[in-house]
Amino acid sequence: MFRFIVKRMGQLFLVLFAVSIIVFVFTSVMGNPVYLMVRENATEAEIQAVTQYLGLDKPLPVQYGIFVKNSLSGDFGKSYMYHLPALGLIVERFPATLEIVSVALLLSAFIGIPLGVISGAYPKNPFSKGVMAFSIAGISMPSFWIGMVLIFFFGIFLGVLPVSGRGETAEFLGISTSLATSDGWKHILLPAVTLALGNIATIIRLTRSGMQENMRQDYVKFARAKGVPRRKVLFGHALKNTLIPVVTIFGLQMGSLIAFTTITETIFAWPGMGKLLIDAINSADRPIIAAYILFVAVMFVFINFVVDIMYVFIDPRIDLQ
Repeated sequence: MFRFIVKRMGQLFLVLFAVSIIVFVFTSVMGNPVYLMVRENATEAEIQAVTQYLGLDKPLPVQYGIFVKNSLSGDFGKSYMYHLPALGLIVERFPATLEIVSVALLLSAFIGIPLGVISGAYPKNPFSKGVMAFSIAGISMPSFWIGMVLIFFFGIFLGVLPVSGRGETAEFLGISTSLATSDGWKHILLPAVTLALGNIATIIRLTRSGMQENMRQDYVKFARAKGVPRRKVLFGHALKNTLIPVVTIFGLQMGSLIAFTTITETIFAWPGMGKLLIDAINSADRPIIAAYILFVAVMFVFINFVVDIMYVFIDPRIDLQ
């Protein structure tokens, strides 16, 4: 286990080094931020002063060295729009994104896995065929279209759910969250369902294929011959051996949802990291873009590390070495 952790930490540094180069190169060619910080009729001297203040008058290798040095201490500079530390802005928006992603993942797990088990165990059942039709529709429909349909039906036609904003928040364990208020839950439902539908469809299809394969194995036939209850055979034996690929996809989906909720957050005006990134790209706000990408890279590596550890608990035969 120790060797595995050391190996993963080495991979983490290699990934972050490669990402830092890519981020620096791309943010360096994204327009000129100087003109976002000076007034419209700024003189050449004022432009030059701001250029020196941002360190853009130095050679690119020197700028990269300063960028890496500051990044290691969590200093990505101040946002050009908000005039606040970029990483602080991302950390401030992170709980809002984590709220809708957490609810979406719970929906994916508690709906997708049972439906996948049933449709895999009883593939010819009409209910299973209906589940598969739903999964195909869920994968085929883009999230922005699903979001607009939900807004029209539940927000405008029925008028039962709010369609924008985060709603009221309250303190829970020292964290301000909308999950602690009923108004917050009303605001979370539509964006969370929008995020979850595609993932539910993926989990259903993955679980179904795994269940169909395991149901043909000898250990399942033996358990059934011994008179083990059907529910225990499905959820205690076959599902356990189906979970490895499901957990892998679940971990990747978790990272993707946190990192790329930009469309859903924009549609529902949800004040999370995704909307912050869209605003930063529109304004060529380099510090926020750089901090966001590196934050996401660290998060992906960490999530994959946790997923690898979970393999051992699901199937002790797996050797991480």
